[in-house]
Amino acid sequence: MSRINQSIIDSIAAKQAILDNPEFLQRIQAAADLIVGSLRQGGKIHFCGNGGSASDAQHLAAELSGRFYFDRPPLNAEALHCNTSYLTAVGNDYGYDVVFSRLLKGTAKAGDVVVGISTSGNSKNILKAFETAKEMGVRIIAMTGETGGLMKDFADVLLNVPSTDTPRIQESHIMLGHIVCELVETEMFG
Repeated sequence: MSRINQSIIDSIAAKQAILDNPEFLQRIQAAADLIVGSLRQGGKIHFCGNGGSASDAQHLAAELSGRFYFDRPPLNAEALHCNTSYLTAVGNDYGYDVVFSRLLKGTAKAGDVVVGISTSGNSKNILKAFETAKEMGVRIIAMTGETGGLMKDFADVLLNVPSTDTPRIQESHIMLGHIVCELVETEMFG
């Protein structure tokens, strides 16, 4: 079997494991419900991640703030890493571990939601953001790999993909994010 075939089989297996787990499917709905509840109360959805997960964070924020399946009003969602001047200044002056938590302190309020994406579940800057979120009354959705890492202890909703393979986890994260965006858009706008 070729590496191509095996990669596709492994990707399908990770997604099949999610599909076969009714409790996990309920958590996907719970994540969407948390976001809808926040948005209906005037809240904001803050996304964060590093590397490929930063790309996923930005992608999913754009699905909500722009559009997903149909034209509708924008939803209040943003990825926390998009201001590179802020990111490099705070990373340089205070340390990279606080780049997300510091921005949450300035832009978040109780009732908002932060979605942290990390394949390991152990990204220090996301953990610090989750600590800040808890202190501020911001709800937390953690998208991780199989173990949930340290992020699982902070999560109101944990979407821990049943895999330890980073590319397969990231592929599943974007699938889960798209499902959540579809559920949110449908619930908000019918």
